[in-house]
Amino acid sequence: MMRNSHFFLFALLVVLLASCGKGQQEGQVVGASPRPKWNGINPYGMVYVPSGTLTVGQSDQDFFHNLVQPQKSISISGFFMDDTEITNNEYRQFVFYVRDELAHRALGHFVESEDGETEDIDWEMEIDWEDETLDELYFQGADAFKGVRELDTRKFVYEWEWKDWQMAAHNRDIRRSSIIHREKTNIYPDTLCWVRDFAYSYNEPMTRNYFSHPAFDDYPVVGVNWKQCRAFTYWRTQIWNTFKGEDEPNTEEFRLPTEHEWEWAARGGQELAPYPWGAYYPRNAKGCLLANFKPGRGNYPEDGGYYTVRADAYFPNQYGLYNMSGNVAEWTQSAYSDNAHIIMHDQNPDVTYDARDEEAEAYKRKVVRGGSWKDVAYYLHTGTRNWEFQDTNKSYIGFRSVLSFLGRSENDFR
Repeated sequence: MMRNSHFFLFALLVVLLASCGKGQQEGQVVGASPRPKWNGINPYGMVYVPSGTLTVGQSDQDFFHNLVQPQKSISISGFFMDDTEITNNEYRQFVFYVRDELAHRALGHFVESEDGETEDIDWEMEIDWEDETLDELYFQGADAFKGVRELDTRKFVYEWEWKDWQMAAHNRDIRRSSIIHREKTNIYPDTLCWVRDFAYSYNEPMTRNYFSHPAFDDYPVVGVNWKQCRAFTYWRTQIWNTFKGEDEPNTEEFRLPTEHEWEWAARGGQELAPYPWGAYYPRNAKGCLLANFKPGRGNYPEDGGYYTVRADAYFPNQYGLYNMSGNVAEWTQSAYSDNAHIIMHDQNPDVTYDARDEEAEAYKRKVVRGGSWKDVAYYLHTGTRNWEFQDTNKSYIGFRSVLSFLGRSENDFR
């Protein structure tokens, strides 16, 4: 009986092995195997923006007559986008990560890596914030205020990197190290922008409280420059990749939207609509304002806010995106050029230029879209282009992330 059993198992093994190599034996192309399965992802806090074609540009009278946003038909491939601007509390998760990393390193909290050749941070170790070893992270001596032990946020520096795909694509013989750029960025929001942005204006309470007080946890983060936003998206990609592990295929990287991805998303599928809600006016039929901006000649509280409001205030557009116009303007990854419409392709158009710190200010202009709580209604138009220098921090500019969709349509994975 045992012999029969062994014979049966042996025969079954032979059949399985033969079936695995059947394609090779018959000389057919059946694809490499085994391959990991891919069922798509549904990123938390993001909505799917489908592929489509739109006419970008001014949807109403260009009363500045600057001709920097003429109409042009383009096509955009699908992507995921944060349904709100990144909030103070979401960005604080990034800040706390960098803070804790500095503390763990100072305290020597390391564990041997799986390959046995390096050491990784042991995130399970508890941080004793009273340990004298961490004194270097705090203000000392004359820099301390009222004797309070406060962290010196100027030391919250995060190391991140990116690849220059344009350089790689246009130079076949380039060394790989030449396209890899490593950056060190202080990632703490510049809270002093609330004072600096407005001359002869009392905004010190916002400087002291806006990023740190729980009253503003769900408000959009501001005071972050373009590189800080990119550092955040790099970190967000890293923590996602760490969570999912090595067995699951990589997703695309989180990043800032291109200028025209932002416009496509803001329109919510409504062609030539000047506002995300589809109407030609910033008020509804009852006279209620539909966004947070500067109505009239400066009646800031009329729309229900004064400075910023909650990131999910007002109604979303048809894609489920909140505050695509108003509240805070938003960084995009695109470089600003007056004649971008002339040089850009009509398929996923984007103009990029990564200016170095030593270059002239003119090369550091990045496209900002959507208008903010301090802007008049013109800047809320989905087709209005604006810009800011990449190294500036403003009390009225925030951001949201996108993630390129891998596949033809979201329906592929349903």
